[in-house]
Amino acid sequence: MKKVLILTAAFGEGHNTAARNIRDALELMSEDIKIEILDLFETSYGRLNSIAKKSYLGLVQHAPSVWGGIYSLLDNSPLFEKNLAGMSRLRDALEDILKVTQPDCVVSTYPVYGHVIKEIYKDYSEKPFRFITVVTDSITINSLWYKAPADLFCVPNAPSAEVMVAGGIPKNKVLPVGFPVSPQFLEFGPVDLKSPKFKEPRKILYIINTGKKKAGKVLDELLEIPHTQLTVTVGRDAELKAKITERAEKFQDRVRVIGWTNMMPQLMMEHHLVITKAGGATVQECIAARAPMIINQVIPGQEEGNAKLVEQFGLGAVASKNKEVPALVESAFVEGAAQWGQWRRNMAAFSKPDAAFLIGELILEEENVPSARRKKRLFQSPSASKIEAPSFGQPIRRTLLCDFHIHSNYSDGKLSVPEIVDFYGSHGFDCICLTDHLADPRRLIGKFIELANFTLAPDQLEEYFEVLERERRRAWRKYSMHVLSGIEFNKDGFTKKTSAHLLGVDLKKPINPALDLLETIEQIHAQGGLTIASHPHMMKSEWGKNTLYLWLNQEIFADKIDAWEIANRNNLFTPIGLKNLPFIANSDFHKPKHIYSWKTILHCEKEVEAIKDCVRKNVDLSITLYRDFTRKLTEERPVLDVEQSLSFPAPLLPAAVARVN
Repeated sequence: MKKVLILTAAFGEGHNTAARNIRDALELMSEDIKIEILDLFETSYGRLNSIAKKSYLGLVQHAPSVWGGIYSLLDNSPLFEKNLAGMSRLRDALEDILKVTQPDCVVSTYPVYGHVIKEIYKDYSEKPFRFITVVTDSITINSLWYKAPADLFCVPNAPSAEVMVAGGIPKNKVLPVGFPVSPQFLEFGPVDLKSPKFKEPRKILYIINTGKKKAGKVLDELLEIPHTQLTVTVGRDAELKAKITERAEKFQDRVRVIGWTNMMPQLMMEHHLVITKAGGATVQECIAARAPMIINQVIPGQEEGNAKLVEQFGLGAVASKNKEVPALVESAFVEGAAQWGQWRRNMAAFSKPDAAFLIGELILEEENVPSARRKKRLFQSPSASKIEAPSFGQPIRRTLLCDFHIHSNYSDGKLSVPEIVDFYGSHGFDCICLTDHLADPRRLIGKFIELANFTLAPDQLEEYFEVLERERRRAWRKYSMHVLSGIEFNKDGFTKKTSAHLLGVDLKKPINPALDLLETIEQIHAQGGLTIASHPHMMKSEWGKNTLYLWLNQEIFADKIDAWEIANRNNLFTPIGLKNLPFIANSDFHKPKHIYSWKTILHCEKEVEAIKDCVRKNVDLSITLYRDFTRKLTEERPVLDVEQSLSFPAPLLPAAVARVN
């Protein structure tokens, strides 16, 4: 089995994006491979690293000229290399990891790691692995990237390769393979706009991550352009989302406002033009999607090269001020959209949506992976990609570790769906269900928490199910773990007695959140899903909103709910056991430390239908407090935790409560 270690750092999202996309491509290209992504700055420096990240973000947002000066100093000064000894903690951590894991290939998407490896292996030729640096910047490439040696340097484009060669890197070691964008870019084709008359509306994607104070005015001016439809993304800024939604209310047929999204590649490919800042990953994703862009902010330093690429090679336009954006958009579509058409044609020379696979081939080069493997489809229709546990004769009953109540950052969780899959998969779980909150829009509290981005938005449901389907296939392929799609339906009243939370487990499609509870239960069962009463009794060990409506109305719901949470997080609800109701235990996971809580253990076949049937019958089922005392309970980014990545699945304590045949 080939072992690959990918090193990244969270100083700018482009580094992490590149690392994740390379991993995703490798997992599609080879089944005989083990991949770990590590952020050693985070694991080595903890809180100090968090402070450094916040300082970096504060500088680039509020004092970009100061950051530009720091960037220039790092580029031209030997101070960094002279003071590398001050990073001894990082050096020691990496040296230990390399000794323990013995990777075949190390890939770095952040420039510092090359210098650390150079320190560890004074005789560079004796390092026992191949080292590849993936440069995430264009044209204005800080010399930190190439002052340390590498076996290969992968760069986003030919102009960047020329910069590296001019910096002294041998030409045969610099490969302009492209920026490793998501494999999704190979699945969706860019919008087909062969007609110069634009019979369909001009579709503009406005990514608001800068100029928030003037975003409303820009929005108004963009809507004055005839035959224009806007999609506006605001990330997790709940206040901005509320303001933009209110401002665009009279243009509901022409404006769509989206909060955080996991489907940016598809959005880029569905639009003609993207308005965004000159972030490294975003610019390269637009190029991969062949979506010309209007740049509305350039942070001095690494983003200057991205803006230069766009302007110098005619891939869009750069606005010196946000107020210039509407005029630039309008001019792109005059005279039969001549300017827009030229921008898009120019992008053909730079668009490399398969870059992650090209880098993957370099990593797997010794295995002689054929190029045709790059064409393997990541996203297939659910019917074409149904993956279940292999069956040979009589199904084998097993002991399965399960958690059916998990929240991602689609609602109020900390981790993304892929991070959750990797977290639970590396901990040895057999079946999990993602159950992000979905609020009842008829209730005032539901409207508030939706605007605050604490729940799924109704227009995100299709995306949510797509992402879960994609991760379901990856989880089985990588961890032999089932991932089920679910929702926690929030029916919140102003008191605990009028509030209810209901889990729908293994849903095949969205359900209208405005249905009442009995209708919702009926719809879940119609899809073959499970209904579970979430934290139906008083919670004492954790802060949280108590939701007692289902419990206080047992005569209505007892025979309609498949299982009641007898344990949630660290709460144990004795009254449920005394009532002899079918029970289950879940973590109500929102962040990594919540994994150390009550869980369900089933004894059945490792097949989805068998798992659900075991819960319904409520036999051969037990609950346990999940503990692993070899891990730190304060672990917050487990996917990047080397201790976690090298350990075996956590041991279980004996079951505390059980139902058996």
